[in-house]
Amino acid sequence: MKLNLNIEPLENWLTAKNQPLLISGPCSAETEDQLLTTAHLLAATGKVSVLRAGIWKPRTRPGEFEGIGSIGLEWLKRAKAETGLPTAVEVANAKHVEEALAAGVDILWIGARSTVNPFTVQEIADALKGHDIPVLVKNPVNPDLQLWIGAIERINKAGITKIGAIHRGFSSFEKSSFRNEPMWEMAIQLKTLCPELPIINDPSHICGNRELIPYISQKALDLDMQGLMIESHLDPSVAWTDAKQQLTPAAVNELMERLTVREPESQNEAFVDKLAELRKQIDKIDDLLLQKLGERMKIVEKIGEYKRDNQVTVLQVNRWDEILKKGTAFAKALKLDEHFTEKFLELVHGESIRLQTEILNEGKATQEGIAAEQHAEVKA
Repeated sequence: MKLNLNIEPLENWLTAKNQPLLISGPCSAETEDQLLTTAHLLAATGKVSVLRAGIWKPRTRPGEFEGIGSIGLEWLKRAKAETGLPTAVEVANAKHVEEALAAGVDILWIGARSTVNPFTVQEIADALKGHDIPVLVKNPVNPDLQLWIGAIERINKAGITKIGAIHRGFSSFEKSSFRNEPMWEMAIQLKTLCPELPIINDPSHICGNRELIPYISQKALDLDMQGLMIESHLDPSVAWTDAKQQLTPAAVNELMERLTVREPESQNEAFVDKLAELRKQIDKIDDLLLQKLGERMKIVEKIGEYKRDNQVTVLQVNRWDEILKKGTAFAKALKLDEHFTEKFLELVHGESIRLQTEILNEGKATQEGIAAEQHAEVKA
């Protein structure tokens, strides 16, 4: 089901100097000289569309640098006047919104820690009523698509039509090479529900280190995201916040030079015809896969009935280990990704467990249901 949002196309409210759209600037505005120098170096690349800077910094623990505060807005205003770049800042409450608007900030964004809290988002939405300013909404810290959608809807209902999303990855307890797991499927689901919604990728916060930024940036563009938000500092080694994930302006320029920008569609007739032919082949295979899954689940139902009649438990760990080992070995021979194979087998096995559990408890559930109805009738 598609989302019912009133959204203006990105090109109506933000014209990128080059493609893809690039929002860049320091994680935190530290000093006036640091911000202005970084801004001029970024502007000189000719590749930056918007200058970003953290003015208020929500930190994980107290005592860390929490942003220079309102004075940084004056520095940002000067940077805009000297470079011609529009500006963007993060806002986390109504006061931030009011001060940013008064300072002439061009774009606001809502951070991951704010998106996770509907009360905070609603406060920001209320402060935005009556204003015509672009707002970007980062995904929540935790992987919750409904929270992300809800935040976007709240801002949209406040009358903001120039709205976009920022994909910055999600917190995970599992150890990973990334600071925040990309979980690309979440951004893809959001785009599927609202195709007109611009989505910008934030490789800085996904990676947490500058070495991985090129890889994530290219993947984001290959998934047809509209642009990138990359943190940049004139000297990352002395940055007051997130030093490891910031790039120098020169490195930002080099990164943009190396990225390959592909079109979402092609007008080449031969390409279109060949793609349609290959997609037909995929459709046929998908139909066969679903047919075979249906046949498999019919056998699962018979197994469930047999286990029920013989008082045997649903889960038998040895059998699951056998399926997993055999399946991953066969998949490896077919050159299928091991992680994908495990996830697929887990999904199929999970549905098999669900069906068998339902069958084993079918009679019991019916008896409990009849007893509950009889009890209700007696009470009545």
